Amino acid sequence: MRWNYTPVHAESVGALARSLGTTPVVAELLLRAGVPEAGAVRFLQPTLASLGDPFLVVNLERAVDRLLLALQRHERVTVLGDYDVDGVCSTSILVCLLRRLGLTPAYLVPRRAEEGYGLSATAIERALEQGCPDLFIALDCGTNSGAEVALLRSRGAEVIIVDHHRSTEPPATDAILINPHVHPAPDDGAWHYLCTVGLVFKLAHGLLKKLRAENHPVALSIVLKDYLDLVAMGTIADLVPLHGENRIFARHGLRVLAETRRPGLIALMQVSGLKTDQGLVPTDVSFRLGPRINASGRLADAALSVDLLLSADPAFCDATARQLDALNRERQDIERQITERAERYVEEHFQAASGLVLFDEAWHPGVVGIVAGRISRKYHRPAIVLGNEGELAKGSGRGINGFNLVEILAACADCLDGWGGHPMAVGVALKKGRLDEFRARFDEVIRTRSDQGAGEPGLELSGWLDATEVTDRLMGELEQLHPFGMGNPEPVFGVRGLRLRNRPDVFKEQHFRFSGEDATGRRISGVAWKLADRLPPVGQPIEIAVQLNWNHYNGRRTLQMELLDWRVAGT
Repeated sequence: MRWNYTPVHAESVGALARSLGTTPVVAELLLRAGVPEAGAVRFLQPTLASLGDPFLVVNLERAVDRLLLALQRHERVTVLGDYDVDGVCSTSILVCLLRRLGLTPAYLVPRRAEEGYGLSATAIERALEQGCPDLFIALDCGTNSGAEVALLRSRGAEVIIVDHHRSTEPPATDAILINPHVHPAPDDGAWHYLCTVGLVFKLAHGLLKKLRAENHPVALSIVLKDYLDLVAMGTIADLVPLHGENRIFARHGLRVLAETRRPGLIALMQVSGLKTDQGLVPTDVSFRLGPRINASGRLADAALSVDLLLSADPAFCDATARQLDALNRERQDIERQITERAERYVEEHFQAASGLVLFDEAWHPGVVGIVAGRISRKYHRPAIVLGNEGELAKGSGRGINGFNLVEILAACADCLDGWGGHPMAVGVALKKGRLDEFRARFDEVIRTRSDQGAGEPGLELSGWLDATEVTDRLMGELEQLHPFGMGNPEPVFGVRGLRLRNRPDVFKEQHFRFSGEDATGRRISGVAWKLADRLPPVGQPIEIAVQLNWNHYNGRRTLQMELLDWRVAGT
């Protein structure tokens, strides 16, 4: 694997380090991330007080005023949210808040297998079975649902949409639409890339702000910060860039999540094996909590996850969390089988393709998104993985840095029946008879893009360290940059001046632990995942590419290097 490192101007690093009173390592990482000096302190110390006025978000005040009217009239309200973590957490926040303010909103989540994605006509018909509400609120969907909004309006419901998906057609106009991508505002950089749960938090902030101005007793008693556990989960799981207000939500929300009092989240953490005494990090959401919430929407009914997050009944929460855990294990088994077959397809038929479009009649459309992510990472190419849904091939796509899937699919739109999403993650549906046409077009668009060089595989180094610099003190400095995630990737360091003391210890036949010495003879330990077929030599100077983290064991915390690649020094 090629190691790429682009040095940052040394004088700029030194000047920023002196200005902030931090180390050159942190200063280089800030400059590499594009954080300007004027915003560096705010980046290192993101405070809730620096959240912007919610009413600066276009149409948010209109939505707040409509909610105030619903409260005054005790109207019937229905909330429909998407079936992923962002949609589930958004629905849970809004329903919980409206309940506390005196309404009894109905809520539902689309059933993926029968109703498809988002604000579909079939989901609306189910929502209206008990009568038409006065106000219908769609969360994490609806931007492109003009016909469906018209259907609701014809039945007598007014509509609010809170969404962050790009518009692939003229957006719904007969609704109050909160979506910074459709309605940008001057100087909205801090919140332009919020996912829906962040926008719902700002909607809640605006609603409480107006109610508190009227000395509303319940509004005065609500602690808005208590909702940040759900905001952090949706923000991290939805892979939005952790800059601006997203960074504030993730940083503070992870702390609230670690101390959450929601019985549903506590039960979910228990079945996930999470221990919160050392705090939580984004990967705890990405790999433990998020997949279990998503499993219900992929294989069952995502309303189950909303029920869990809203429930105050410990017995119900324990049983439901166990059910989600079982669904997640089932999902993992299905994904494992699909991934193996998808990899065979690539190896046998599509090795030369610049972009991958894979389909199989036997694949479950509800689980192919994670498979697309695995295929995309393994082959370092944008990947679309599709399953069978009647006459349609339907599924998800995942991207890589340098390729915007929304723009790529826009160039293929005449092949598709439906699509939408984000630059790094999309949903796709098309008639099976057009698969070959779409596959060729997708590959051609990627192949001819001007930024095609961005897709070349390689390991991007954030900086170089001497082994003597890999210390607990450095770890303390790096903690200022947490949480890492989309738009603020965990740094990968090249480390020089290391020799292994002993032969690496292989475990489970594919991983190994190792221990090295720096120039002073100090011992540094690490672990390598799935690299047991490539053991570094003993006693020979090597260079390693690593990520640095804390290893917690038996109440002790030790620095651990996670090895990504190695090479003999000087090669």
